[in-house]
Amino acid sequence: MQLPTFQDVLRARESIEARIHRTPVLSSTALSERVGRPVFLKCEHLQKTGSFKVRGMLNHMASLTETAHACGVITISAGNAAAAVAWAARQAGIPCTVVMPAAANRTKVAASEAYGAEVVLHGTGAEAFELVHELADRHGFHFVHPFDDAHVVAGHGTCALEIAEQVENVATLVVPVGGGGLAAGIALGASEVLPDVDVWCVEPDGASAMQQSFECGRAVHLDSVGTIADGLAAPMAGELTYRILRERAAGCLTIPDDAIRHAMSFLMQRTKQVVEPGGAAGVAALLEGLVPGEGPAVAILSGGNVDLSMLDDLVGHGVG
Repeated sequence: MQLPTFQDVLRARESIEARIHRTPVLSSTALSERVGRPVFLKCEHLQKTGSFKVRGMLNHMASLTETAHACGVITISAGNAAAAVAWAARQAGIPCTVVMPAAANRTKVAASEAYGAEVVLHGTGAEAFELVHELADRHGFHFVHPFDDAHVVAGHGTCALEIAEQVENVATLVVPVGGGGLAAGIALGASEVLPDVDVWCVEPDGASAMQQSFECGRAVHLDSVGTIADGLAAPMAGELTYRILRERAAGCLTIPDDAIRHAMSFLMQRTKQVVEPGGAAGVAALLEGLVPGEGPAVAILSGGNVDLSMLDDLVGHGVG
């Protein structure tokens, strides 16, 4: 599997920038004071479809052959990649099927259907991965991997190019990790425009495939996952994404779900930003004091597709 290059990130930007939002970067005095260093928020939860995922999926669609266009595409996702593939496929006029775990966030299921996808709910995350390949073989669909794909990673890398233009003297990038597509893309994009920056990956304790991969020296598959951060609950680290992050990331941190809940509440109350659990993971690591270094840090708010029922639990939850 050939790794994407920084030049691929630049080409991705040319391909997609007219079709996505240049998401804002916000500062927060309350968050900076709590963390003890300047902290900025890259608001990818305000991206089209409510997450960073459209960057990579649009770039992947641009690479497809006429045959793939005619046959249609299929992907597997707990939600954000499903919605992004559905949206990007609709823009290109391509039929789309998405397989989602049976327990998938219903807000994300509804969004994928609204963007025109045929949604198939099936089993656990691992079982859904098995089904998506079976359906692709049976029907001749083109499989779009939700994270472990060179075009997808290069598209996500465009986020780093924007950060370099929006924030001065960045010292640290803090990136939520599921399968690793966003973190790998940001690490790749930052390699030329922010070469001295540390990229820290953050994932939940209950879905720590990338952290375990760093420890084992290979991309790890998990037997099971358990976390409120459905967007970070990939049952494995990507082979490609692990290779990029092994070379370019400073490390991988893990956090408990309670820290994620606290970060979501903090962001809602102090910055007025509503993010899903996975989108708050980077801020959670900063609030917990787990991210080394000094100087300005940028936390990527990777998604905003929160299940509204969760907000009832967060209302009145103290930020300490």
